[in-house]
Amino acid sequence: MIPWLPGECVFPPLEVALADPNGLLAAGGDLSPQRIIAAYRRGIFPWYSAGEPILWWSPDPRMVLFPDALKITRSLTKALRNTAYEVRLDTAFPSVMAACAEVPRAGQPGTWISREMQQAYTELHLSGFGHSVETWIDGELAGGLYGIAIGRVFYGESMFSRRRDASKIALAHLCAHLKRRGFGIIDCQMETRHLASLGARPIPRREFVARLDALCDNREPAGPWAADAIDGYYRLRP
Repeated sequence: MIPWLPGECVFPPLEVALADPNGLLAAGGDLSPQRIIAAYRRGIFPWYSAGEPILWWSPDPRMVLFPDALKITRSLTKALRNTAYEVRLDTAFPSVMAACAEVPRAGQPGTWISREMQQAYTELHLSGFGHSVETWIDGELAGGLYGIAIGRVFYGESMFSRRRDASKIALAHLCAHLKRRGFGIIDCQMETRHLASLGARPIPRREFVARLDALCDNREPAGPWAADAIDGYYRLRP
């Protein structure tokens, strides 16, 4: 049995999380900005399917990507140098979420990025916590990703591609952007082969939480990542 959350933004100790399924910690509560931010600060995130109660997770180990550990493959290097793309920040957050929700996923009949989740994370975006990195090709949204930034931690949520390597281009620019701003870690949540191929690796939950304690802070979010803060559109240099 897992605990049912009360009305206030509190969570049980991470030690009570189940081993199978890995990291299931609690159920219930709501998707208010206050509760979601409180969860992320403790290494917890919501993940559930339509028809289920809200489920809260904290897997052990935790998949993370350090911004300077991204694997730039030969094909991605070619795409970064040659593709006529633009990378924009925070100009189409709802569209990025909607596109991520449409991505078919092996073993999942639907999507966990429900309308309720899209509304909750768009509210976080409007409050300055939620961010999108978008790859535009020929004037169209070709790929991208979204997540939550708290202090110097970026909590990655999902990514999508409509053109080859478009999501990887966004991820490469995200890592460059985060390194410039002193971010220490990107949370990737669950371990997958795809994430491992990009340079992510699992670390013990206790180490992950210790890093959160060091990197998260209580300052107000900086707001949208304005394009002019990074000199407009930019590319990684070879």
